[in-house]
Amino acid sequence: MNPVTAFALVGALGVGAQWLAWRLNLPAIVLMLLAGLLVGPVFGVLDPSVAMGDLLQPIVAIAVAIILFEGGLTLNFKSLADAAVGVKRLVIIGGPIGWLLSASVLHYVGGLSWAAASVFGGIMIVTGPTVIAPLLRQARLKRRPAALLQWEAIVNDPVGALAAVLAFEVVLVWQTAATVEEVVWTLAIGVVVATLVGIAAGWGIAKSFSSGWVPEYMKVPVLFVSVLVAFAATDSLLHESGLLAVTIMGVWIANSHLPSHAEMHRFKEHATILLVSGVFILLAANMSRETLLSMNWQTLATVVAVILIARPVTVLISLAFSNVPWAERLLVAFTGPRGVVLVAVAGLFGERLVQAGIEDAARISTLAFALVAGTVLLHGFSLKPLAQLLGLTASTTPGVLLVGGNRWTVEFGKLLKKLDLPVMISDPNRSHLREAREAGLSIYTGDILSEGAEHRLDLMAYETVIAATDNDAYNTLVATDLAPEFGRENVYQLNRETSESARYALPPKLGGRALGAGETYWQVQRRMWDGWEFRSTTLSEEFTLEDWYNTHPEGIPIADIGPRGTLRILGPKTTPKDARGTRLIAMLPMKEHRAKAEGQA
Repeated sequence: MNPVTAFALVGALGVGAQWLAWRLNLPAIVLMLLAGLLVGPVFGVLDPSVAMGDLLQPIVAIAVAIILFEGGLTLNFKSLADAAVGVKRLVIIGGPIGWLLSASVLHYVGGLSWAAASVFGGIMIVTGPTVIAPLLRQARLKRRPAALLQWEAIVNDPVGALAAVLAFEVVLVWQTAATVEEVVWTLAIGVVVATLVGIAAGWGIAKSFSSGWVPEYMKVPVLFVSVLVAFAATDSLLHESGLLAVTIMGVWIANSHLPSHAEMHRFKEHATILLVSGVFILLAANMSRETLLSMNWQTLATVVAVILIARPVTVLISLAFSNVPWAERLLVAFTGPRGVVLVAVAGLFGERLVQAGIEDAARISTLAFALVAGTVLLHGFSLKPLAQLLGLTASTTPGVLLVGGNRWTVEFGKLLKKLDLPVMISDPNRSHLREAREAGLSIYTGDILSEGAEHRLDLMAYETVIAATDNDAYNTLVATDLAPEFGRENVYQLNRETSESARYALPPKLGGRALGAGETYWQVQRRMWDGWEFRSTTLSEEFTLEDWYNTHPEGIPIADIGPRGTLRILGPKTTPKDARGTRLIAMLPMKEHRAKAEGQA
């Protein structure tokens, strides 16, 4: 297979696995792992080392660097908030303890020599942002435990790689004539240079972007090139120090308050999804059948000991006597998936140790892949149930965020709350939220697009956004800004007032989807003033959707809730589901309700 076909196959499998995982509500990382194994060692369709040759390792290295940089871009210090203490402990205390315990498990359970175990134990500090991100997206954790796992994964990635470098250099002292002073000097220079390069690159990007030295259309290309240069420059001085440089660079930019930071982050987030899926499939497909067949009871025992002993003990010691609640400690303790970085770095150091005369280091790649596969499969299916058991999910049922305090949103919110769906109404004007407060609805006084809302609200509890203020331009801004985060298919707004003048008309590509009958703010408010109300009806075999339309010819369906509790907002061209047990939410004239009640009396 030629390299072009190999790249196309990997891309199709990666994106296809992510899409299928979304459709089936399964962990994407699990399907990517299975896809890589099937096309690689199982059926032999793709052998990346043959198809891509010497390009494979550089491709993986660059992809990992970009993934870590994008991860650093998400680490805004304000988002750390009350999780700061836990993150510091997991990195500063948990790093060395995890290194020691992992190395001990590898030696006493896995049977590796201390030389190989110490190097691989350092790498095992890494918990894998490439795996954590899709798991958090699927599990919908509350903000603080999600921040703990995300920050630990991204910060510990370069720490684990550098720990492996340190252990490897110490092994070289034992095996060669190198002195301790030379090793310490090389490591210190590499870490210092990587830190300085990361800070300098981050500062340079922030300064040039904020000063207007780089045109808008060139910002993303300049950013990518800067990441590659920073990574290559430091990595050539000390292997794996480039990971530290790009992570620091990303964190610096994330905290520089650049106006275009959100757009850059979203673009690279899309690129990272492609890179994560591609690299994961490449590494899985690159496993040989011999490696898979060499896994035995000792391999399984090592993975089990890491999951049930090394990881929990590390986390519980690190977070002891901290302000982190016990439920969050247990969740973090039993959630330590490993991913692309572990496999890539372990394979690299395994080869170097073998060249240095440590023969049992050849088993490192096998153990690394077994650990990744075991933790991915386990945590992929266990994280969400465990979080639900500990009460750490944002919500069992995704709710609705209503932007704009008015009678229409309040009445809609009251019905959603009555149906046990999470609902929140946001408005910058406190007086607009008076009826919502009196109705006992959750409210947020402030701009939903503000940085304060981003850090104070747990938006993971909400899956649907409906912009329903009296300002069409603001509704459009809300829908456009929140669409990348919630998904454009989940963002709606009341229809905009049409204008004959092109001067006042907003581009149709902006904004959210229409809902209900596609009416404007003033049209729905006029209905509320005329005595309309929100009502829900459960469809059955005796009372079908057709019966509902015959009974309520003027009714306007707004949403339906399937038998499994899934809320679906309806638009002008969307037909409600005609299935038994479906709950239909609609706007109806109140006089219709009264006439029916009088007839029954």
